[in-house]
Amino acid sequence: MLSATIDKYAYVTLVPRTDQLVRASSLDVPQRIETDVGNLEYDGALDLVKAALRHFHADQGCELFLHSDAPPGSGLGASSTMVVALVGAIASWLHIPLTPYEIAEAAYAIERGELRIVGGRQDQYAAAFGGVNFMEFSADHTVVNPLRVPRADVNELWYHLALVFTGVTRESRTIIEHQTRGFVEGQAGVSQSLDRLRDLTLELKRALLCAEFHRFGELLHDAWLWKKGLDPGITTPIIEELYGIAREHGVIGGKLLGAGGGGFLLLYCPFRKRQQILQAVATAGGKPLDTQFEPDGLQVWRATLDE
Repeated sequence: MLSATIDKYAYVTLVPRTDQLVRASSLDVPQRIETDVGNLEYDGALDLVKAALRHFHADQGCELFLHSDAPPGSGLGASSTMVVALVGAIASWLHIPLTPYEIAEAAYAIERGELRIVGGRQDQYAAAFGGVNFMEFSADHTVVNPLRVPRADVNELWYHLALVFTGVTRESRTIIEHQTRGFVEGQAGVSQSLDRLRDLTLELKRALLCAEFHRFGELLHDAWLWKKGLDPGITTPIIEELYGIAREHGVIGGKLLGAGGGGFLLLYCPFRKRQQILQAVATAGGKPLDTQFEPDGLQVWRATLDE
């Protein structure tokens, strides 16, 4: 897995209390909870908060305020990034020292284990570590290899890349379940696509480290074609139209981020045509996102409350 983080963040502010009351609210959705720390029942209202507090066996009350720059269902790993932020805030509050690996695994246990939210490990590790990484996942361990890409190369690559919101958010559970079923049942198309995507990841890493950015764009296109072979629900007529328009105006390659069905397209644009491409996809209903690579992962700090 080749992964990079961008400057869109999840924020968690935790204020300790001296009683057993837990209050939590989100600035992004109209949800608020107020309950006893010993009565954190899952009911669909800020269950990520409840699961994180239960994971660390919190026995004291607190107030939590949540905010995310990326909407759920965007394919940008918003929910996993929020869980990583919750893990960081709660662990700091309880004076539990954790490595980035332990933070990512705690977030995975909360999201995938406790709450049974379908998905992999890549988003939790990306948020915990930050930067550009090549991640190797196996049944019993994960290895994160930070890629030493010169800053000038990072800047050059990002100048050619563009994130475009398709206008559609999606629920990834069904798509992931279909992909998993196809793999378990040994469907030839799914297995072949997964094998080719694995090989393309290695080729993308090499192109990145060798600063072969035009080749990087071509490989993104190949990866998108093979990704669509995993499940028909990965793409939609809206996505196909936007990507087709981008290609007509000069895009070398691109792919949909996340599980599929909606969210953001990542496009590799020749620099002379970048603005023309963005104008064309915007006219067609896409929404370009102004962003940049983020080299750092989870950050935790203590602050003085406003009066």
